[in-house]
Amino acid sequence: MQAKYISYQETGSFSKLVLDYINNEEALKAFYSYRPDMEGLAEAIEKRKFLGDRNVLADVLKHQYRHIAANKSVTKNIELLASDNTFTVTTGHQLNLFTGPLYFIYKIVTAINLAIELKIAHPDKNFVPVYWMATEDHDFDEINHVSVDEKNISWIQNTNGATGRLSTKTVAAAVLAYQGYLGISKNGKRIAKLVQQAYLQHDNLSDATRYLVNNLFEKYGLVIVNADEPSLKKLFSGFVTADITQHNSSKNISESSAELESLGYKSQVNGRDINFFYLKDELRERLIFENGQYKVNHTEISFSEEELKAEISNHPERFSPNVVMRPMYQEVILPNIAYIGGGAEVAYWMQLKANFDFYKVDFPVLLLRNSALLIDKRSAENLYNLGFALEDIFLPVEDLKNIWVRRNSTAQLALADETRAINSTFDQIKLNAYKIDKTLSVSTDTAKQKTNHLLANLEKKLFRAEKRKHETALMQIENVKKRLFPNGTLQERILNIAPMYVNYGEDFLSSCIENFEPLGGDFTLLLP
Repeated sequence: MQAKYISYQETGSFSKLVLDYINNEEALKAFYSYRPDMEGLAEAIEKRKFLGDRNVLADVLKHQYRHIAANKSVTKNIELLASDNTFTVTTGHQLNLFTGPLYFIYKIVTAINLAIELKIAHPDKNFVPVYWMATEDHDFDEINHVSVDEKNISWIQNTNGATGRLSTKTVAAAVLAYQGYLGISKNGKRIAKLVQQAYLQHDNLSDATRYLVNNLFEKYGLVIVNADEPSLKKLFSGFVTADITQHNSSKNISESSAELESLGYKSQVNGRDINFFYLKDELRERLIFENGQYKVNHTEISFSEEELKAEISNHPERFSPNVVMRPMYQEVILPNIAYIGGGAEVAYWMQLKANFDFYKVDFPVLLLRNSALLIDKRSAENLYNLGFALEDIFLPVEDLKNIWVRRNSTAQLALADETRAINSTFDQIKLNAYKIDKTLSVSTDTAKQKTNHLLANLEKKLFRAEKRKHETALMQIENVKKRLFPNGTLQERILNIAPMYVNYGEDFLSSCIENFEPLGGDFTLLLP
């Protein structure tokens, strides 16, 4: 595949905060530690103080991979994590059914490529790309469906606990529906087999996701972490106790959020007084403080402060961080120097820096994941034949239609010259009227405004009439736009990897690896 790059600004699809961060806006500098470039990364490496335990981390990963025949690259990277000169580059995501939207794939590719670039820049050190599975999330409705061929495939299941622990016994119908889309081509059969082995031969969603993602990316050395582990939680237990009993994160994040909002940026997350859940099988409920007791919401479970501290000490695995404390947990147990996320993630991480500073935990380099639009051959030919450049596809569909009509019409559709001439006439009328009676100038202005309004409406009617003569071309524009922007949004936010893999196989993933530039700061257009 070939690649073309355009600025994020040109896409019209990214928030002001993201664009300001990319462009090094001065106002945002207080909300992160290092710039997302090689110089910033080098500084992060130099200053990194790891608070976790490398041997515990490596042992946990070896145990988690015990049932997977991981290739040499993955095995080596797990072993390297026990060394002091090894660092991680991390991205995280929910356990979406069949990997969910394409941007999940793009996150991982960005992490892999950044690890490669860092190794080239710092050959005396090691860099391991990590996918952090959000195994403790409990919002199953966010992850139980996938969009393929403009249809939704859903996994119907009732659950109230952590999604990573969810049994896969009821997923067979969704697997069958997905395989039906994949078809009988060589590429389709390969990914259909992977999905079947992942979801029907593993007991829970965490293991199923690991198997599938590992098979897609193992040759690049991707290490997949499930942090729902007692020994990893124990490393974080001191932070859990302090934050639940002192409410530090709530205060710190509220202040940062207010500061960002005062600069005109929207908050992505809101902290609570207690930013932890109580976690058991089939149970993940918020901890709340009422009447001197720490209670598990919607249950009869409660603790005094001393009982709570004992519970954290004896069963750290029962305390699950929410969205505002999960990043700190990650940075405590991983020797991480960069976190790769989408625009909303970069934004909410900026709300967290003050809390990291309070707890003296190093804040990683924040890196916007690569974004891409794959323009299939048919769509590219349509655009070229219509006289558009590839990047024009980001314009609103009505703008594209108007541009095409103006370029291809032989009729005079604009009345700008006529409007100027009439306005000049009205100006002369106004001057003459003023000489007769000063109050008549107001009436002249009113007549001028009405005439301009009538001319503007007439111009629109002329344009609509001309559009009707070019119905075929305008329908082509509409179809291309719908094909590349399903549901009116970026392809990567809706489509699953399935059509890409069926059509292009391994070439799709290898092309992403080859063409994505994690430090490039541009949006990628991919062409087969």
